[in-house]
Amino acid sequence: MDGISGIKKPELQALPRVSDRITFLYIEHANISRQDGAITVTDSRGIMRVPAAIVGVLLLGPGTDVTHRAMELIGDTGTSVVWTGERGVRHYAHGRALSHNTKLLIKQAELVSNVRSRVAVARKMYQMRFENEDVSNLTMQQLRGREGARVRNIYRKESKATGVPWTGREYNPDDFASGTPINQALSAAHTALYGLVYSVIVALGLSPGLGFVHTGHDLSFVYDIADLYKAEVTIPIAFNIAAKADVENIGRGTRLAVRDAFVDGKIMGRITRDLYNLMGEGEEEVMADLINLWDDKEGLVEHGVSYEEFS
Repeated sequence: MDGISGIKKPELQALPRVSDRITFLYIEHANISRQDGAITVTDSRGIMRVPAAIVGVLLLGPGTDVTHRAMELIGDTGTSVVWTGERGVRHYAHGRALSHNTKLLIKQAELVSNVRSRVAVARKMYQMRFENEDVSNLTMQQLRGREGARVRNIYRKESKATGVPWTGREYNPDDFASGTPINQALSAAHTALYGLVYSVIVALGLSPGLGFVHTGHDLSFVYDIADLYKAEVTIPIAFNIAAKADVENIGRGTRLAVRDAFVDGKIMGRITRDLYNLMGEGEEEVMADLINLWDDKEGLVEHGVSYEEFS
């Protein structure tokens, strides 16, 4: 063949900033294909065209078929893809995201590998939730205790405000329908938040598995960051949805409400700023497609150079 078919891969600098994209799009029981620079979503209601570059994360639920050409476009535009279970409440797999730069990843690994710096970052996370209280001298055990009490108070407050009975966070991840309406709503809301947080983390080149509070799971850092916003966003939404007697599909109703809250609150921008702050870096777009060679004496040396052996 003389050439390569398809449109030219976009330059990284030409793609929308991650903080400027819409948050997430959940799709199930549909076929996803590609037309020029957009993906097409086809189901029983018709065809919808979506510019791939404006979406932060695609949540693909059961019954979703996606073409190779569509995935090529999604990958080129840096849109994260998460394959989920029914109603988006399970995380099965994910695709590669935008950043090719490891600057923030290296900083994250350095911080999490040292006990003192790891505790310092964890304290910064808790301080964001306890704005009027100094937690700089508290141990991790004390911080967990304060956080547990805070979350219990939030649940009680929302239960009283909405009239939704609350007996505790009880759910079966393998059987969404077996949970109470409020637990179903919480599962759906938190999963949407996890998907969004995941997409920002990997788009910036950070590792979703290197957590500072959570550990041992490939999404530990996702859970760390998502916990910063639950009290403000997903928990109140879940209780409000559960309080509505006319909501037939709790999962869908919750996802729509969370989506609207994400758009109104510009939370992608907040997550981006918070990640830079937690890593101790100035806010910038880590988009450059750079690669160097590592040297134990010189640090970084230029890639793509033929180095002769010196004796």
